[in-house]
Amino acid sequence: MKGLIFSRKWLKFLIWPGLACATAGLVAGSLAGWQLLPTVLLVLGLGLMLLGLSFSDAASGAFWRQRSTQANTNALVSVAAVLVILGLVNFLAVQSARRVDLTENQLFTLAPASETLVRSLEEPVTVVIFDGVQNPQDRQLLESYQRLSPNFRYEYVDPYANPARARAFGATAPGAVYLDYGGDRRFLQSVGNTSQGMEPPERLSERRLTNALDQLVNDRTLTVYFVQGHDEYAIDGSETGLNEAATALRDRNYTVEPLNLAEAQSVPEEAGVVIVAGPAQDFFPAEVEALSTYLDEGGSVLLLLDPQSDGGLDTLLDEWGVVLDDRIVLDTSGSGQFVGLGPAAPLVSDYGDHPITREFGSGRSFFPLARPIETRDVPNVTATPLLLTNAQSTAETISPEGELSFDPNAAPNGPHTLGVALTRPVEEATAEDADTEESVEEAETPDADADALDAETPESRLVVIGNASFATDGVFNQQLNGDVFLNAVNWLGQQGDATLSIQPKTVTDRRILITPQQQVGLGIFSIVILPLTGLALAVLMWWRRR
Repeated sequence: MKGLIFSRKWLKFLIWPGLACATAGLVAGSLAGWQLLPTVLLVLGLGLMLLGLSFSDAASGAFWRQRSTQANTNALVSVAAVLVILGLVNFLAVQSARRVDLTENQLFTLAPASETLVRSLEEPVTVVIFDGVQNPQDRQLLESYQRLSPNFRYEYVDPYANPARARAFGATAPGAVYLDYGGDRRFLQSVGNTSQGMEPPERLSERRLTNALDQLVNDRTLTVYFVQGHDEYAIDGSETGLNEAATALRDRNYTVEPLNLAEAQSVPEEAGVVIVAGPAQDFFPAEVEALSTYLDEGGSVLLLLDPQSDGGLDTLLDEWGVVLDDRIVLDTSGSGQFVGLGPAAPLVSDYGDHPITREFGSGRSFFPLARPIETRDVPNVTATPLLLTNAQSTAETISPEGELSFDPNAAPNGPHTLGVALTRPVEEATAEDADTEESVEEAETPDADADALDAETPESRLVVIGNASFATDGVFNQQLNGDVFLNAVNWLGQQGDATLSIQPKTVTDRRILITPQQQVGLGIFSIVILPLTGLALAVLMWWRRR
């Protein structure tokens, strides 16, 4: 009899190994599938639990009437209810996933231009990355694109495990990234370590991916010519010039070429944009005439003209109502210190309502040694200010010897316009449009009216900025300087709405910079003064209680 009681006493503890076996079987079956072993563990565990319960105090009604049992049961039910609620919340979150970007600079949110482009995809586009290792940053960026449209997909392909796929794309090394759009495969970039691993790995960027998608989907190419021969800034990297700007244009799949108008005698027909950047010598009259003819035929020109250097383009600018001011703009507000420059580099945070600058908000760009730009009314020419200095700026005269006359007591006379965008309808197109309007009035069908209204009038475009050094090497990638240049070229080269430059997002540096003396003082305060203060307060309280 005593042995039977002893057995009942210990058999009730079978509930614990039974619970362990049942849990192991349930987890294994959920993760690996209900095979033989998970099923046996679950059945064995449930059997041991039932056997243990049958020999425990729970078999009698007295167990359930105990206060501790009721309290534990209530706690168990409460925990189970919380787990069920959390499970339902997670299920609903997965079914309708939404992300909220709480970072200061919206690091994980795509630009509006990227969202518009991806949502407008009509055919599937696949980003193929030939790499056996999936970078988390690249995947996060690609998933942001994929959430916007079912027509955007990406895949990682191990070139060593699938060499036939790599050969089909022409991938010769790991890290190659391609775009596949309806069988049209184009190389995007190479991600991973650079030569000999001495530099940090290059990663996918929203700027490059969106621009490549825009070029691929719209099947558009743009040839940009930089005029040379008048001591303009070089674009080949042989000296400090516009090499970074030219590289940024090539990254957008634009073709960049030099142009010597004295030799070519005219602007090539394939020219999408002609850039004149900081000429130190005057153009020949025939060269000015070539630029003027190119504009009359619907071309686009970007003029970057430093103070006291107009390149002899006055006759061309007169046709557009642009007046160059030979003075230099000084910013007396002290904002130039934010970029390590003085008042001769006015900081611009006020922009005109124009596609080039519309997305800039209150972002900053700066223009070392800039001249004001003025405009006058000219028939058929529409002028829009782009870059405006603050009210604390002033324009001062420079002597022929290069000396600046500045009266610090004089009142500021800002704001001043540093850049302007101008458009003018092409004359031949205007005549054709007039005939079209007459035919539209005579048309009786609404479809004819709609087609006529949808037709766009060809126009010439001109952007004039009173500074060229803002886009030079070393300055191009600072603040919004590069975006001003790239957006101007893109607007000049495209007659319709297109994806403009996307400002790369960076984490704001919140580190506190202190001097060595401040570091010593902070160390003494934290190691000596603060502990002694705490010790003194403790002794004081002990003395008072005594």
